[in-house]
Amino acid sequence: MKDPESRTIFAGVDGRTDTELPEWYRQRHGGKHTVSFAEAIRDLPQAVESTVAYKNPYTDEWVETERFNALVEPSRAREQAREEDAETDSLFHIPTDSYSIINPVDVYGPLEEVLREETIDGTPLGDVMFGEIRRYRGGGEVHMDIMFDGLEVRLPGRSDPITMGVTSGYDFFGEHAVYVEGFAQDGYCSNTMRSLTDKEVIKHVGDVRNFRSWWEELLAQVELVADDLFEFIRDAQDIDLDFSDLPFTVTEFYSLLGFPDYLAERAASDAEANAASPVEIDMWTLHSGATYALTHFFQGKEGASLDGYVRTANDILFNPEGTIGRVERAYEEQLEADSDDGSQASLAGERALASIERVSDDLQEKVDQFEEREDALRERFQDAMA
Repeated sequence: MKDPESRTIFAGVDGRTDTELPEWYRQRHGGKHTVSFAEAIRDLPQAVESTVAYKNPYTDEWVETERFNALVEPSRAREQAREEDAETDSLFHIPTDSYSIINPVDVYGPLEEVLREETIDGTPLGDVMFGEIRRYRGGGEVHMDIMFDGLEVRLPGRSDPITMGVTSGYDFFGEHAVYVEGFAQDGYCSNTMRSLTDKEVIKHVGDVRNFRSWWEELLAQVELVADDLFEFIRDAQDIDLDFSDLPFTVTEFYSLLGFPDYLAERAASDAEANAASPVEIDMWTLHSGATYALTHFFQGKEGASLDGYVRTANDILFNPEGTIGRVERAYEEQLEADSDDGSQASLAGERALASIERVSDDLQEKVDQFEEREDALRERFQDAMA
């Protein structure tokens, strides 16, 4: 992803906690200064309304208008008033009059309260929380990862856990006011697993909801995912794709799923390196290759440009049948596009399609347990949000 303008590492909900970063996370982030979550949130830019004016081209006079109000950062506006050569512009956005400002403390202040009260194994979540805040566009766009040490999945043979949490963020530019979704980070390889729950989004229009109850419901979802993630991974490890019997390489597998070439190559390289055999790779390892490429080499922005690739990567783990079906359709379309008359694939292509269909048929007996587990998980989600 594009490098943020700044990063803030936090540990513990406030100054009353004595939280330290987990060893695997501290090694990744080196000796960066750590603050509490409450301090980090209050250090983020705010937005307030300011009157807008336009310049009459015939009189050169500035005329105020009530039709729009500018969003400005108040501390930067004060600095501009004191210093003519202030380095940072205070203006974020000029929205319509239906725009509702939601500042970071409005959203994450209620989360602080929930984290002090909710527990894991008898310990308040606020005592085991840690993560990172990233700023873009002068601080008007913010993304953050919030994780909980101990809310985790441990895989056999690995010393570092997959740690659960949420990724959240907001902006002042009229896109999403606030979003949050389930998230995990694999301490073994620092890969991030996004969109583990449905993304909840609040727009800049309308009344601001009760964020406290919102956070309670969302954190309950994350705990449910932690309970089931290990089972999904274990099942995916039992589903192997033998690329020696398939008409495409590992790199082409990712390309057929819609990954651009540079990501497909990185994903394939990681999957082949971590598989017991570079030609027989299980679905968990293929998923991990995809998250590796997206975590460390994705060249776009956080947000919508990343979300589609994340959903595709997650389908490799949570919907293997759908993944194989998507690859089969893409391969068939490729054959038709490459054929001379465009009406049907060649005999070799038909044989290739048959080999993919055999993989899909072999998957069928294992698909039911994936679907049952996913249905049960979604039913528990609905109960948690009720």
